[in-house]
Amino acid sequence: MSATLPPKSFPDSDHPACLTFHGDLPDLLNANKRGMGSVKYPVRRRASVKDVIEALGPPHGVVGGLMINGINTDFTPLLHPGDHVEVFPFTPPVDVTKPTLLRPKPLPGLAFLVDANVGKLGRLIRVLGFDAATANDEDDSQLAALAFHENRIVITKDRALLKHSKIAYGHLIRCEEPQEQLRSFLDYFGLAPPFRPFSRCLECNTSLRPVAKEAILHRLEPKTKKYFDAFQICPDCERIYWPGSHHQHMRNWLAALAHT
Repeated sequence: MSATLPPKSFPDSDHPACLTFHGDLPDLLNANKRGMGSVKYPVRRRASVKDVIEALGPPHGVVGGLMINGINTDFTPLLHPGDHVEVFPFTPPVDVTKPTLLRPKPLPGLAFLVDANVGKLGRLIRVLGFDAATANDEDDSQLAALAFHENRIVITKDRALLKHSKIAYGHLIRCEEPQEQLRSFLDYFGLAPPFRPFSRCLECNTSLRPVAKEAILHRLEPKTKKYFDAFQICPDCERIYWPGSHHQHMRNWLAALAHT
């Protein structure tokens, strides 16, 4: 004969915890609590502070600091009745190469995985010369695994994706225009000129290499043959790049961006 054990609970579960969300994190709370700075949370089950925060809306990927009852902590402690939790966003510029209490294993450098929902932003990031792979048909689990194994920061508009346990670093895009998204991205990570523009393939993210004009002459249009002599090629997809009028237009835009 067996009996069903009651779920584990706290003896004082009627005494709620209080979670205070700082910065822009209140905007990420679930609809019924959105914009509230502080939330009373009834602690009726055993759950980590990370799980409770994500149940309320904000993904752990946008949380830069945590305090429980005035003590800095990581994501792992259980939430207890009466606890006062303060949840802080990242403070730009975000440096992913330095260990923190929440993320003791830093990344070796800046490399990004751009979700398909901000694909145009991914292209602009590559224009500047940053390593920015783009997710295409991968589901969230595959995308998270790729970010984990390749030490990439996930750039997305999808809050649910940044709740995936394998994603340590992410940036949640909240604006719509790609150029505005790029400014937000650069500010968030503290990135400024000099960049390395036009050094990566805009389609597949591979670093470009110089190629002799004679080696690709058969692939060039007549006017391109006549007016241009310097070329680069993508070793993977074999796309050819040269400094046409679009390059100068983009350089002018980058110069303007640097002064905004």
